[in-house]
Order: sequence, then C-alpha cells, then structure tokens
Amino acid sequence: MKKIGFLSFGHWSPSPQSGARSASDVLLQSIDLAVAAEELGADGAYFRVHHFARQLASPFPLLAAVGARTSKIEIGTGVIDMRYENPLYMAEDAGAADLISRGRLQLGISRGSPEQVIEGWRYFGYQPEEGQSDADMGRRHAEVFLDVLKGEGFAAPNPRPMFPNPPGLLRLEPHSEGLRERIWWGAGSNATAVWAAKLGMNLQSSTLKDDETGEAFHIQQAKQIRAYREAWQEAGHTRTPRVSVSRSIFAIVNDMDRAYFGQSKDQDSVGYIDENTRAIFGRSYAAEPDRLIDELRQDEAIAEADTLLLTVPNQLGVAYNAHVIESILKHVAPGLGWR
Repeated sequence: MKKIGFLSFGHWSPSPQSGARSASDVLLQSIDLAVAAEELGADGAYFRVHHFARQLASPFPLLAAVGARTSKIEIGTGVIDMRYENPLYMAEDAGAADLISRGRLQLGISRGSPEQVIEGWRYFGYQPEEGQSDADMGRRHAEVFLDVLKGEGFAAPNPRPMFPNPPGLLRLEPHSEGLRERIWWGAGSNATAVWAAKLGMNLQSSTLKDDETGEAFHIQQAKQIRAYREAWQEAGHTRTPRVSVSRSIFAIVNDMDRAYFGQSKDQDSVGYIDENTRAIFGRSYAAEPDRLIDELRQDEAIAEADTLLLTVPNQLGVAYNAHVIESILKHVAPGLGWR
C-alpha cells in the first residue's frame, strides 16, 4: 500500500490559455482541487512555495483554508524555503493551521530551490552569519523551528503580564501536539537526507537531486532513501519515518490526455541549477495504463517510498486535474498493488 497525493506548483498566468489567470484563481482552485482529491480517495494535497514568482508563496492561509474545507486528506507543502522564514512566527502559523485541520498537516521544509531574484531572503530581513552560507542559514532556521515545535517553555514571563501566565517558562502558542513528528525535509543530496534523518524529520525527495553518481535518477534517489533510512536507524529514533517522492505521471485514457501528454519526454535530463550544482531531473511518465504500470514497476525510488506525490498541471483547471488524479487512482494504482 502507498499513500498517493498531488503536488501543485500553483502557477498562474494572465494568458488566455491558462485556467488560472490570477493569484485569486490559484488559491481558490487549490482549495477546490483538495476537496475533489479527497472525494476521489487521494491521501494528500501538497503545495509548492516560491517567492517573487507568479506561484503560491504564503502557505499557511491556504493550508488552513484547505483544512477547514476537508476532513481526511493530509495537507502539506513541498517545500517551504527556510532561508526566508522567521522560525518562531512560522511555528505559530503552523500550529494554528494544524489545529484547524485537526492534526493533518504534513509540512515539507528545506533550504529552498533556485530563486527568482538574487538573494531574495535579504529582502525578508535575513542574512547568513559570518562564515556561513545561505544554506547554513536555512538549516539553522529549521533547527530552531523544530526545537520550538516541541512545545517546551523557553521564554521568561513578564512578572506583570497583561493576562495570567501558567507557571514556569512560556512556550509559543498555539501549540499543536504531534506536529513535530510531521515535519519533512526536502533533500537535494544524500548528505542532507542523512542530516534530516539525524534530526528526526521525514524525507521528501523531489523530481530532481544532485547528480552524485551519474546513474539513472530513480537509482540515485533510491540510494538516497536507503542512506536516509540507515541514518535514521543509527540515530536511534523509535518511530518509523515516512518518505515521499514526487513524479510527473499521466495515464492516457482519452484524446485530451493524448493531446496534452502524448509527446512527454520519457528520459532523465542533466543540468545545472546554479554555478556549482550539477543536478539530474527525473523523467516524466505518460502512457496508456498497462504500459504505465510496467514502466513504474521499474522505478526503484517509488518502490522505496511510502508516499507518492503526483505533480499536477494546475493551469489546466480543477476538473482536468481531478481527472488526472482519478486516472492514476483508478487505472494504475491497483495494478501496482498501491490500492
């Protein structure tokens, strides 16, 4: 069995060909798609976070709204760039969204991806400490965030407060019990996957990662997952961690599917996401269900993961994206033993 959710980048464009022409369109359609996915039996609704772009950027209002409109589906991000975040303010927002959803938040965080602007985190008021990189800063913010999510008091109370305080040091409120165990780290390398395991975070692995061995993407990703699980065991954590992978998968079951995805690229590609990082981008899968099942059986990383996030073309509208999700759940997942 495997949990299956969707991952939306939340693009919008004023183009007449786009079904999402404004930020309002994307936000409202994201809520509607989460509701539709839950009705179809999907397990998760996840959203990307990108700043300075015509994409979803402020996740917590959206997560809270989805939580209020749904009752079962997991709600998450993939991923929040921690270089931009005040970890204490973020813990309050996350706690509130998790309480609204009654404990269904699955929050993916990371050091972030290549940006739309140069050092965008500086505009948010953050800069690395002397001798550290922006990646170090993102990981430091993450560690503070994880620490305050434990719900332990750390702040000395005012002896003359406006409202009565409980005894002892004060924690952030609202606190949502159990959220600390539902934080995921989006790892681009084997080393950061191991780091995430040591800190007790679940693992999100995307459709790209550092090209560390020159092997096929799914093989490298599977090795990353195994390294993560080994580090988790060595760290002595008592719970079982969760691992998700993202994929672009489209079951071609009608002429519209064929028109959109019949010519999709079916091989990995390699490129540079910045001056120093050579990355490998995983292939897309688009075929009739029987062929798709055969191809997906060969994907080692999907086999290793307990959760699969389907990237969806959100600008094609709620109805079509619901169809994309339903096609996988109905025509592909049973044949792979996922349902």
